[in-house]
Amino acid sequence: MTTSWLFENGRIIDPRRGIDRPGSLLIVDGVIAAEGTAVPSEARRIDAAGCWLVPGLIDMHVHLREPGQEYKEDVVSGTRAAAAGGFTGVACMPNTRPVNDCRAVTVQILERARQGYARVYPVGAISKGSRGEQLAEYGEMKDAGVVAVSDDGVPVLDSQLMRRALEYAGDHHLAVISHSEEVALSRHGVMNEGLTATRMGLMGIPTAAEAIMVYREIALAEYTGRPVHVAHVSTAMATELIRSAKARGVRVTAETAPHYFTLTEEAVQGYNTNAKMNPPLRTEADRQAIRQGLADGTFDAIATDHAPHSQLEKEVEFDLAANGIIGLETAVPLTLALVREGVIGPGRFVELLSVNPARILGVPGGTLSPDSSADLTVINPELAFVYTRESVVSKSKNSPFLGWNLQGRAVMTMVAGRQTFTLNR
Repeated sequence: MTTSWLFENGRIIDPRRGIDRPGSLLIVDGVIAAEGTAVPSEARRIDAAGCWLVPGLIDMHVHLREPGQEYKEDVVSGTRAAAAGGFTGVACMPNTRPVNDCRAVTVQILERARQGYARVYPVGAISKGSRGEQLAEYGEMKDAGVVAVSDDGVPVLDSQLMRRALEYAGDHHLAVISHSEEVALSRHGVMNEGLTATRMGLMGIPTAAEAIMVYREIALAEYTGRPVHVAHVSTAMATELIRSAKARGVRVTAETAPHYFTLTEEAVQGYNTNAKMNPPLRTEADRQAIRQGLADGTFDAIATDHAPHSQLEKEVEFDLAANGIIGLETAVPLTLALVREGVIGPGRFVELLSVNPARILGVPGGTLSPDSSADLTVINPELAFVYTRESVVSKSKNSPFLGWNLQGRAVMTMVAGRQTFTLNR
């Protein structure tokens, strides 16, 4: 097995060290070697001309569906899709069956991850069973390996419970990830509230449903002095709230997803269930606000919210269809579109998809510094391809981007010097 690799003629982008330059990268025994290290005679040489060499990408918001819904996705298939998308690490949400609210489920996920293609960082539930009634045992879950807590999929409606979660999680150095939704406003809604929903005869979800809960999370973070991370932001209102909170020093971080800066509610036309998600796709004004938030630093991370569903859940009436889309294999090209359009630069691309997710979750990665683990993503930013149903690596195929002509993709993914994906052309 190859233990030494020399990537030559690539563009090394490592924002944590202020590096963006052409050069070579040597990996020896799973570790990034210092410049000037002698190249072992057995090293495999890779011509990386035209490619970016970046710290392994980390998706801080995915659903691997195991345990309980392995027919949609499992840890092995999900991490295989992650590697194909250029991700070396994924944080998996706890809304499994049973909910990951205890040591046993966390251990089960990590045991399965040994057979996977990417590092797996379990996220435990904020409350037992994600029912929003009683805090889960954070100390037990932290010892088992969780890196954060969230009731993703449902909001924590009890503000006192959320306050205690921030305090308790802070004591255990665990990130708190908020699914921000005021269900009194969103209940029964299936897409963004507005003219399109009215025209289609569908119940809408107002942007205020997200903004109200984001405001609460900011208020609680400001009151307690503890950090909070806001997941899958979709609206201009929430973006401005986060921007303002950061300006006055509140410890809030936030993520958005590629579908929110790429698509609008118009993608639902024709009752396209592959464009149904929660929070829903919004208006063009919201899309532009998300893009601005990525450019000015309001958003810390891009996460896919990879949510696989089978045909059983998607090929039904729109009202009844499950929320969510897959996203691990399209995140790189969709984000590279922002680079080509001048919204963000290459360094910011790496910050959003690697550096900041590692920092927020408190996990290794986000750098190619010498002696660090060789978690590496090699990206060809110009490579064009058509994203087809047949090419999808995930078990599920529920993507609104099927049939799209995309540009830029990972051509190799490496975890601790082990090749987990290579594009065959």
